[in-house]
Amino acid sequence: MDFVSTRGLSKTITAGEAILKGLADDGGLYVPKTFPSLVNMNVSSVSSYPEMAFEVLAPFFKDDKYINLNDLAYICMNAFNFDVPLIQLGQKESVLELYHGPTAAFKDFGARFLASSLETIIKKNNKELTILVATSGDTGGAVASAFYNKAGIKVKVLYPKNRVSERQKKQLTVLGNNIEAYEVDGTFDDCQKMVKDAFMDKELSEKWGLTSANSINLGRLLPQSVYYVYASHLFRSMYGENPNIIIPSGNVGNSCAAYWAFSMGAPIESIVLAVNANKTIPDYLDSGKYTPRSSIKTLANAMDVGAPSNMERLFDLYGDIDLFRQFVKSYSVSDDEIKATIKKTYDETSYIICPHTACAKKVYETYYKNQPSILVSTAHPAKFETIVEPLINKSIPIPKALDELLKLDGKFTSVSTDYHDIF
Repeated sequence: MDFVSTRGLSKTITAGEAILKGLADDGGLYVPKTFPSLVNMNVSSVSSYPEMAFEVLAPFFKDDKYINLNDLAYICMNAFNFDVPLIQLGQKESVLELYHGPTAAFKDFGARFLASSLETIIKKNNKELTILVATSGDTGGAVASAFYNKAGIKVKVLYPKNRVSERQKKQLTVLGNNIEAYEVDGTFDDCQKMVKDAFMDKELSEKWGLTSANSINLGRLLPQSVYYVYASHLFRSMYGENPNIIIPSGNVGNSCAAYWAFSMGAPIESIVLAVNANKTIPDYLDSGKYTPRSSIKTLANAMDVGAPSNMERLFDLYGDIDLFRQFVKSYSVSDDEIKATIKKTYDETSYIICPHTACAKKVYETYYKNQPSILVSTAHPAKFETIVEPLINKSIPIPKALDELLKLDGKFTSVSTDYHDIF
């Protein structure tokens, strides 16, 4: 299948080439030229999640010179070796728990797929790569874990000072070896800009063999679209109705993956972006004028993004404001509402949610109550124990993989917002 840049100035390439490059030469993001139809896929009769992933993704890799279908089958089996439960929370209300991977966050899906894909590519082509990734919390930990000790691959993780939780910071800084962590004296948007500036520095990019593991990389988005196909089919088989998908949204990669699943024909009624106090998207829907801005620090730190990179992909799908409003819904949730929702949810259901999931829950309660809906739970609440535990008056059991990391000592380098500081 052919992939093109959102800016239309780079040549058409395959999925494997796009995964290797990360960012298009014109600075745009790679998108499929067309979307395959799920009608032609055998998704309703698959027996496991990795098999579902293969069925959904195979059309994107047909005749790919870097990743053939045998490679893809191995990648799916290797990457998706953990549970993807859909939990019933209320009448026609379900929670898609995406945090059962090794770093207890949804980013494990994309990071592990990308790591296996790039490992396959460089083995075939005798290349060495440097992964450059910015994180607002969970991406860095997932990328570090997925790429740890991968031969021929070095990873540089950038995270904003004082804007990730202590447990998230541990995941970013304790692995060592081929993983380097950089604490940036700025916001996530500054980290993201450093990554983009480094990529646009052609001499540096070629010297270091740079590629991206942020959701600007196609290898992150494609696998994330799978769990929306999976969950919406599962929900429809349970309730006989298509669900609303309510997603805690920051850099919009996870949300964009849902729109790609919808574009393939997944049985989704609507897609809703729950944001925190960073209201770039709701403001655009209200005014019709898109205005990126500096991010605001909130309790849902992984969503603290004021200039979401993947808006470029959403504009590629729905560039006209009227069309955008037809397909994109977005609502903002305050810190006080996050705290109240965590407490209320636990008091009423004994179910514990993280601050990001609380944004989705609040939007559901306010705008979609009693409608068939899937709330996307993006991180294990134990990663945000300082916020959640005082609200529910209960200690949260720590997942085993996370607990083991917390016992290790972290190491990082403090840098300014100049990308030259990390090379």
